[in-house]
Amino acid sequence: MEILERKDNPLLKRVEIKFVWNHPGEGTPTRKDMVIAAAKSEPNADRKLTYIKDVRTVFGKGRTEGYAVIYADKASASIEPDYVSDRHKDLFEGPANGDGE
Repeated sequence: MEILERKDNPLLKRVEIKFVWNHPGEGTPTRKDMVIAAAKSEPNADRKLTYIKDVRTVFGKGRTEGYAVIYADKASASIEPDYVSDRHKDLFEGPANGDGE
């Protein structure tokens, strides 16, 4: 995963990331893979507070572009719509940080 743009959003207590993931000859990365990679891009990021949004895969090129948000705490993350939270809630059952799997 390559970070194209990183923006701090102190009002919403989150970091907003635009990324590209080149994966020629492979399938589109899973949401879990993207969450792990995004969380690893920020020190002390909690992968359970990392949400992948607006993902687009370029057909035939092995390139996925997307947008991720990483919240500072659970209260801040509560602004995410239920449908977004529901997509991410069962991705991880272990430790909450971005280390390991």
